[in-house]
Amino acid sequence: MSDNEKKVVLVIGAGDATGGAIARRFAREGYVACVTRRSADKLQPLVDSIRAEGGEAHGFASDARKEEEVIELVETIERDIGPIEAFVFNIGANVPCSILEETARKYFKIWEMACFSGFLTSQAVAKRMVKRQRGTILFTGATAGLRGAAGFAAFAGAKHGIRALAQSMARELGPMGLHVTHVVVDGAIDTDFIRDNFPERYALKDQDGILSPEHIADNYWYLHSQPRDAWTFELDLRPWIERW
Repeated sequence: MSDNEKKVVLVIGAGDATGGAIARRFAREGYVACVTRRSADKLQPLVDSIRAEGGEAHGFASDARKEEEVIELVETIERDIGPIEAFVFNIGANVPCSILEETARKYFKIWEMACFSGFLTSQAVAKRMVKRQRGTILFTGATAGLRGAAGFAAFAGAKHGIRALAQSMARELGPMGLHVTHVVVDGAIDTDFIRDNFPERYALKDQDGILSPEHIADNYWYLHSQPRDAWTFELDLRPWIERW
């Protein structure tokens, strides 16, 4: 890679919390932040904030469940902006429901969003990275990827699947120069959703009892920056008071 070639981080699922914080963190390091959601309008505040800090950012409306849109997204970025050096899959689809009441349609949609789309997007990026023999692929996981819980069968199934995908990719692509990692985010995150729906939990913020999106993002940058003689595959992140 030439010194003047732009380096790109692609964040699939760049929401208002973790995904956005990761995009901003990489942008501060000089990376072009390419961020996606199904609705481009929702990305504009994030893109504007990165540009206001002196970074470069581009928002894309893309459905990660549709192979043709994924292929077009990666092609556009690689052709018009620069090589994707870091890829972050940050889509979740947690809709708790009793296994006795779960529907086939919702179970499938949760798997499709939180697991299948991870396969489509990471595969498309990996094909580019392998040719360059470098790149980092980071999957956002959850406690549900390690153990199932009552009411979380669909989500746990999807998160177990994304962890298995990450393991398989790491073992296959590591010797080709790609660093594949899985981050277990275990605990409530400082978001509007937690503030509005779980005020008692949100009150723990004053005790460092919920996860800061910025601190999560610091760890993603740390993983991307690791020398390849000491790569981490899986990293657990949880507040000091979280039970596990």
